[in-house]
Amino acid sequence: MTSGDPVIPPPGLNYRAAGVDIDAGEALVAAIAPLARATARAGALGGIGGFGALFDPRAAGFKDPVLVATTDGVGTKLKIAIETGLHDQVGVDLVAMCVNDLIVQGAEPLFFLDYFATGKLAVEQARVVIAGIAAGCKEAGCALVGGETAEMPGMYAGADYDLAGFAVGAAERDRLLPRGVGPGDAVLGLAASGVHSNGFSLVRRVVTASGLGWEDPVPFGSGAAGGGQSLGRALMTPTRIYVRPLLGLHRAGLLKAAAHITGGGLPGNLPRVLPHGTVADLVPDWTMPEVFRWLARTGDIAPVEMLRVFNCGIGMAVVVAAADADAAAASLRADGETVVRLGTIAAAPSPEAAPEVRIDLPTGWPR
Repeated sequence: MTSGDPVIPPPGLNYRAAGVDIDAGEALVAAIAPLARATARAGALGGIGGFGALFDPRAAGFKDPVLVATTDGVGTKLKIAIETGLHDQVGVDLVAMCVNDLIVQGAEPLFFLDYFATGKLAVEQARVVIAGIAAGCKEAGCALVGGETAEMPGMYAGADYDLAGFAVGAAERDRLLPRGVGPGDAVLGLAASGVHSNGFSLVRRVVTASGLGWEDPVPFGSGAAGGGQSLGRALMTPTRIYVRPLLGLHRAGLLKAAAHITGGGLPGNLPRVLPHGTVADLVPDWTMPEVFRWLARTGDIAPVEMLRVFNCGIGMAVVVAAADADAAAASLRADGETVVRLGTIAAAPSPEAAPEVRIDLPTGWPR
């Protein structure tokens, strides 16, 4: 053999033998194409399968749009999905974590792309996950325009997989949020559907300490997160998508700011949408959902740590003018939201002071 001779692989060596099944990937694309088509909306051009996706903001009704982009994942909540085989709603979490970050900037979600990575592609498992992504996109009003499926043997063990989501929205240039927040404004809270998609490394430690398995009956209450479900199913309750009610509030001219309550809780997220020289004075007088009380009790987690790690029942905080608080709450309730009054915006001691949250914890909280 000379240096210019081609290298011929041994007989029988191919990509499938190396752990990558091209046929499975093509089967998945065929299976999810109808799911993507079901999310079509004005502005989306073409379908999945190309090298890129096209979107026309003017066809979506925008005149002077500013594009807003977000990306996120689901975190170690995926470990519960993998260990329980409950893959049907984790895609909703993926969409929610991205589009909720769009709406707080006043942006309407336009389109979404996903990244699904695994060691060995199981077509039906992946189809179920992506069906959840499509369902989340439909709820948020955005088009699922494409994505990437990566089969990488050796990178992931067993049935492990990971997800990442990418959402793009648009807002008219003069309608971006936050805007006009100042002392005297009211802070409202929108109820969470459960733990959402943050803090699951701690959740899993608490479950281990409890001695319970994912198939055991849920140990907390009979509400939305209970009702005879297994513990695993209750904890897999997907993140609530707040797009439609907040879009309605914004279009009515009532919304000054909104904060998606994810990792960092209320103390870590609400200051991100407040101007310097302001403080959010909050009193957590809502009844904390039973799942959080169970976590706090079973894990002996201090109240301050609960507020810093979890949403504690408030998935979105919104800021409105005090005079608009009742109208805003009525609008949100009409769109199916549970609304509580969290507190007010006050002036900080110095106009240059960084924004912060002050929380007056009632005796015996959480209750």
